[in-house]
Amino acid sequence: MNFERLTAYLNGLKESYGVPGVDVKVMRNHETVYRHMCGSSSYDGKRAVSEHDLYDIYSMSKIATMTAVMQCVERGLVALDDEVSKYLPEYAEMYYVPDFKFEWPPKPLTQADATEKATNPIRIWNLMSMTAGLGYDTASESIREVQEKTGGEGSTREFVRAIAKNPLLYNPNTHYLYSLAHDVLAGVVEVVSGMRFGEYMRKNIFDPLGMKEIWYQVPEEEKGRLAAQYALDFMTGEMTEKEGNTYRLSKNYESGGAGVCTSVDEYSKLLDALACNGVGATGARILSEASVREMGTNRLSPEQILEFQQGMRLGYGYGLGVRVLIDGRYSKSPVGEFGWDGAAGAYALIDPVNHISVYYGQQVLGMVKSYAEIHPAVRDLVYEGFAEG
Repeated sequence: MNFERLTAYLNGLKESYGVPGVDVKVMRNHETVYRHMCGSSSYDGKRAVSEHDLYDIYSMSKIATMTAVMQCVERGLVALDDEVSKYLPEYAEMYYVPDFKFEWPPKPLTQADATEKATNPIRIWNLMSMTAGLGYDTASESIREVQEKTGGEGSTREFVRAIAKNPLLYNPNTHYLYSLAHDVLAGVVEVVSGMRFGEYMRKNIFDPLGMKEIWYQVPEEEKGRLAAQYALDFMTGEMTEKEGNTYRLSKNYESGGAGVCTSVDEYSKLLDALACNGVGATGARILSEASVREMGTNRLSPEQILEFQQGMRLGYGYGLGVRVLIDGRYSKSPVGEFGWDGAAGAYALIDPVNHISVYYGQQVLGMVKSYAEIHPAVRDLVYEGFAEG
């Protein structure tokens, strides 16, 4: 193995992209084979990136949520083809916006815009594969109502009920559209397990894997460890300081889609377990090998794959909450590699073929080039490193 080119690339990200700090960890068969940190994790530039830093990983939280849902499937608590309304009755009768077309910035929509009754039910696997027709409006009227009525203390279940009042943007199972679907799945896990979502995650995933420093609501005494976070303006390219996670809708909300705060070391334990077909370094099995394969199997039609790729992620389809490599011409990783990323640029790769996992950490919101350029480059440089003696 020789990861010199990967190290050089990471060290150059500040100059080439303006990324203030980076932390990358590569594991194979429960062993760390590469770790590199560079840059700063404080706004004043005086604190070097370290393993002590905590990150809001945003949508990379979804990998943990999908693991929980697959556990519930294995235990017979839920089936992938079940209608969501079996567990969340508020999703039984849904309406969608006819002739919806995505535009940027997104146009706010209300229930009045949804005039067509959905003819397809939303099934569990639709939520997992982002084909449920839901949108990603965390500032909708129904969500703001819960925030106001509860004084900022609304529960996961209360917000999941509110999401059901948001208009569907498509008839379920007709299009791919990234959405709040995985937040809804946190509600499903609560119903079928009888536990708060965070409690379920702690008992069934985090503790068995030895993941101690991982939270859906960051403890006050740990906030000083948060890596400095920035936001890149899409129009001007200006980078500004940006604290907080807007996807934590209240102090009691446990977001299945974007709520996790943790360190690179801690979340790597989950990625490593999935790369090793469901078994963690502790020896705990969190999923069967069959369930890991199920997660990493494409669920989209050819038309939906194009909607998912949108000019990026060439060669990938989308499985149960994760991108899935289905065409090896576009990547140096093997077909079957899967994973996801986060709004501030975090990136996870899970390779169950070679039992390799990769965590790339950064904290810049809105940096589109992270997904289109940096992540593919890191992925390929990792595999080049493995190939070199």
